[in-house]
Amino acid sequence: MNPYLSSEEVVQTFLSQIAAHLEQIYIFTPEDLETIATGFVMAAMPRIVQTERSLCIDFVRSLNTQVADALQEKRGNL
Repeated sequence: MNPYLSSEEVVQTFLSQIAAHLEQIYIFTPEDLETIATGFVMAAMPRIVQTERSLCIDFVRSLNTQVADALQEKRGNL
C-alpha cells in the first residue's frame, strides 16, 4: 500500500476516472489496482518532490530573496 491513497480511494478513482476511458472491460481486484496505483505514485514521487520544492523556493523568493537563497542552499538543488 502506498502512503498517499487508501485502497478505497484507489478503487473509487479507477471506477470514476479511468474505467470509463478504457476500450475494453478489465476486471481488476482491489489489490491489483492498489499495486498499479502504488507503482505510478512511487514512480512520480521524485518529480513531485522536485516540483514542490521548486515552487516553495519560488514563493519564498517572492517574499525574501535571502531566505530563499538560504533555503535553497540548505535543501539543495534538484
